[in-house]
Amino acid sequence: MKTRSKFLLLAVMIVTAFFSLQLLKPDNKSQEIHLTANEHQFAFVHSLEGTSTDGDIQQNKEGDLQLDAELKRLFDYYLSAIGEKNLPEIQSQIEKILDQKLQNRAATQAKELLKRYIAFKQALVDLEKNASSNLSANDNLLSAVNNKWQSMRQLRSQFFSEKEIQAMFGFDDAYDQDALARLAISQDKTLSDVEKHNKLQALDKNMPADLKAAKDAPYQVIRLEEQAKKMRSDGASEDDIYRMRAAATSPEAANRLAQLDRDTDDWNKRISQYLEQRKQLISSQTHFNSDDQQSALQELRNKYFTSQEQRRLAAYE
Repeated sequence: MKTRSKFLLLAVMIVTAFFSLQLLKPDNKSQEIHLTANEHQFAFVHSLEGTSTDGDIQQNKEGDLQLDAELKRLFDYYLSAIGEKNLPEIQSQIEKILDQKLQNRAATQAKELLKRYIAFKQALVDLEKNASSNLSANDNLLSAVNNKWQSMRQLRSQFFSEKEIQAMFGFDDAYDQDALARLAISQDKTLSDVEKHNKLQALDKNMPADLKAAKDAPYQVIRLEEQAKKMRSDGASEDDIYRMRAAATSPEAANRLAQLDRDTDDWNKRISQYLEQRKQLISSQTHFNSDDQQSALQELRNKYFTSQEQRRLAAYE
């Protein structure tokens, strides 16, 4: 029974992680929209402060929308604010940007595509839930993940034309197919460790340059953070660290990493203060009934965290 439970847990984790790639995987480009000061004087939400809008949206010479992955990058950039803003507010903000960057016909086409993209994302959430709940211990792991990927592609075809799919998701599909090929090699019991290693090396050798750059990107961030940690321990200033990051990547990327540092520091300080006051509250309110204590704890949570942030507190309490 324990083995069955472990298999189910592993399968659920892998399938969930696989679907998460649709939201988290890097794209093959890093272009940005450069808005004027009036267009982007204030960040849309707090979590986007210090960032530049992803997605170099364009139109062709005939005035029609140019279909490419940059559209999806723009949509995802603002949809990442779910929780800080509601969906209608986010959709309205994206449509405002589309109107600013595109002429009437292309903007209308982009807004219609946005509606379908949002509907697809909502349907994808339901598909992910069903995929995780329908796993059984008898499922072959590779087959389960592959079936869920094929289901996602079938779902996608309900919302987009083949031309739109190739333009917006072509790189995603190449990324996923590479991941599935690696999973197939790792799960193949007929191969020796040496044979698996050789096959993986062959995949690396034949990988397109843009896909290799995307897969290497997370490791570059890890290496940068290891270097930043060492520099801090040696007494380097935050300005020194910024210049190191900017030289290795770009000023924009260095700004984002610096903002992440500030957000992490702020979060850790608030967590520390919250946990200390929570401990004191619980120990000092032993004479209160459960409802009173829960009310006081909720008031303390509201003092330090937004409703979205409070979903993360269970890991700390």
